[in-house]
Amino acid sequence: MRLPSEKKVETVQKLTEDVKNASSFLLTDYRGLSVGEITALRRSLRETGAEYKVVKNTLFKLATPEIGEAEFAGMLEGPTAVAFVHQDPISVAKALVEFMRVHKALALKGGYVDGQLYDGEQIQTLSKIPPKEVLLAQLVGSLQSPMAGLVWTLQGMMSEFVYTLQAVADKNAA
Repeated sequence: MRLPSEKKVETVQKLTEDVKNASSFLLTDYRGLSVGEITALRRSLRETGAEYKVVKNTLFKLATPEIGEAEFAGMLEGPTAVAFVHQDPISVAKALVEFMRVHKALALKGGYVDGQLYDGEQIQTLSKIPPKEVLLAQLVGSLQSPMAGLVWTLQGMMSEFVYTLQAVADKNAA
C-alpha cells in the first residue's frame, strides 16, 4: 500500500480550505490557453472577487467529498482549473463567458453555486442574469413604486383640500 505524499496531503488541505472559503466555484477546461492568457484570465477574475487555480482532478475530488455526485465527477475529466468565488458568482460567470468570446479555447465544465450543481450551459445562462446589486435595486424600485404613488395621491388630495379651504375663506372674506 502506497501512502500519499506530504505535498499531496497539503494540497488537498489547501483545496479543502479554498472550497470552504468560497461561496461557489466554477470549473473550466483551460486546454489551449497560453500562460499569458491564463494570467490575463486570473487578473480579470480577481477583479470580480474570484481566485483562479489549476487543480488535479483526483485531489480536487478528495477536497470536495460532500458533492460526490456522478455529474460532478464527470466534470472532473481532462485539464481543470477552478474559479473560487468569494463574492457574486454571476459576475464571475459573466467574466468567464466574456473571456470565452475572445479565447475560444476556454470551456466551462460546470460549477457549484450556492449549494447547487450546474453544468456548463447552466453557468452560461447564469451569466445572463443581472448582478445581485442590480437585482436588489430593481426589487427596491418595484417595492418603492406603489408607495410613491400613494404618497403622490395623498399629497394631491391634501392640496385640493387646502385649495378648497382657501376658496371658502376667500369667499367668506368677500
